[in-house]
Amino acid sequence: MRDYIKGEILGVKKPKGWTSFNVVARLRNVLTRRLSVKRLKVGHAGTLDPLASGVMIVTTGRSTKLIDALQSGVKEYIADIALGATTPSFDLETPIDATYPTAHITRELVEETLSRFVGRIEQVPPVFSAVKIDGRRAYSFARKGKDVELKPKILEISELELLDFSPEKIRVRVVCSKGTYIRALARDIGEALNSGAHLTDLLRTRVGDYTLERCMTVDEAVDLIANGETAPVPDDYPHKRVKSASPPSTDD
Repeated sequence: MRDYIKGEILGVKKPKGWTSFNVVARLRNVLTRRLSVKRLKVGHAGTLDPLASGVMIVTTGRSTKLIDALQSGVKEYIADIALGATTPSFDLETPIDATYPTAHITRELVEETLSRFVGRIEQVPPVFSAVKIDGRRAYSFARKGKDVELKPKILEISELELLDFSPEKIRVRVVCSKGTYIRALARDIGEALNSGAHLTDLLRTRVGDYTLERCMTVDEAVDLIANGETAPVPDDYPHKRVKSASPPSTDD
């Protein structure tokens, strides 16, 4: 029996094209209807870009207090990176703005280059990101064409494995710490190869102990909430819906 008021943690596979907020809103809507409550805390640990898919941890009720601990877990990704071209957002959100040669890029050069990014490194976040500048998200400046300067952050990449190679595209597996932008890693790899690069696909396969295999699709999570056994909502829950009284009888 699941107790969504006391708190539950759900591993969900975020679909490509959905925002993290879309997933939370969908499940919150089903939960409030299923439990007959007006309001329920629902959050997530670790945002995924709309063009990314994979592991997303959704928390409910009192478990939302665990978000910081959950999102601090090690993360694993499978990333497809196009070589020889860059975009302002470092992914497919924006069009290509420059092209570069790739004829000099070999598997050996890529493997040697990737090894330089393993360990503690500095990374400048993308300007198309949720990093705050003077209380506003960086992407709000970037989308208006305003120049902003972001400070580099220290992070750790514990594994960076080349899974597939061609002079125009590589696929890598990344195991990294909280706060790592794989889009920014793609940018930096391109520069280190004396070329350019941008992210074309991203799958998050792990957040802490939550792996892709342990996660449900959004539809499966909806079905679990709508049809699964749930603990009753406490009578003193402040947002519990109160059934309206029956109208008085008009019989004589």
